[in-house]
Amino acid sequence: MASSGPFQLSPLSELDFPGCPYSVSVLKVGYCQSQRNGTFKADGTITLITGHKDNNILVDTGGPWNRDFLVKALKERGLEPGDVRLVVGTHGHSDHVGNLSLFPSSLMIVGHDMSQGDIYTPNRLAQGGAHIVDEHVCVVPTPGHTGQDVSVQVKGMSVGTLLVAGDLFDSYCDEDSWRELSVNTKMQEASRQRALLTADVIIPGHGVPFKILRN
Repeated sequence: MASSGPFQLSPLSELDFPGCPYSVSVLKVGYCQSQRNGTFKADGTITLITGHKDNNILVDTGGPWNRDFLVKALKERGLEPGDVRLVVGTHGHSDHVGNLSLFPSSLMIVGHDMSQGDIYTPNRLAQGGAHIVDEHVCVVPTPGHTGQDVSVQVKGMSVGTLLVAGDLFDSYCDEDSWRELSVNTKMQEASRQRALLTADVIIPGHGVPFKILRN
């Protein structure tokens, strides 16, 4: 268990979270591993949200090396790429949006950009506003790691409110290591604190889901 100020963060073994009307499944747990030669291996967590009126939502697509894995993981859940209505890229790094081309007909939100095909739609994410999918799901700006990071909040889960957070959190035990890859640590710290106050479970960008225990 790790701590973050007044919060205790506890890793979870579960990757599937039931809820009403939505359920959330982590298709692949991301990782970030330093190498002896100064490089690091990284892959972003891939998360699927399903359940309400076939409004299937994919949050991050992993790197391009995950293409076959992602198609197979969707198929195992009875889905084709064309069944995914909304694809959210929490930010523009290649280990998180490497397979956008699998979803040419989906509505896409990548950072603050919202588009379907070549049509870009105005939205309020850049001004700090949320994009409301419905009363249960919204895309919220969580800047800091980059200037345009977003996360997806899902309410009504069996675990309470769940946040698919991208690299707002690397992992439950990232402590101060996240600062090394942050373009604005002050902004990211504020985003992290808001997340810890409003979410019950967080799915980070490079690790297993974790639960927030408030003191």
